[in-house]
Amino acid sequence: MNKGNLVEVISKELCVSRLQASRLVDTVLEGITEGLREDGTVTLTGFGTFEVRERPARVGRNPMTGDPMPIAAGRKVGFRGGKALKASV
Repeated sequence: MNKGNLVEVISKELCVSRLQASRLVDTVLEGITEGLREDGTVTLTGFGTFEVRERPARVGRNPMTGDPMPIAAGRKVGFRGGKALKASV
């Protein structure tokens, strides 16, 4: 499923236009993004938890030559599914 499919499902389920459903999806995603930026964690009870994780610097390999190359430290977003989500899949 992609964003367009999700908008279609929400549009039909809530009997709203596709534009309104798209705005709803965008608003939810913006809220999650803002929560991650400010707090580093967003928990949706029963669904799961989004969290910012720190990645340490490391040495990787150039896949073409095999030469070692440094990979900088960074941040990534992780997701852990909640019990209800895991049980429904």
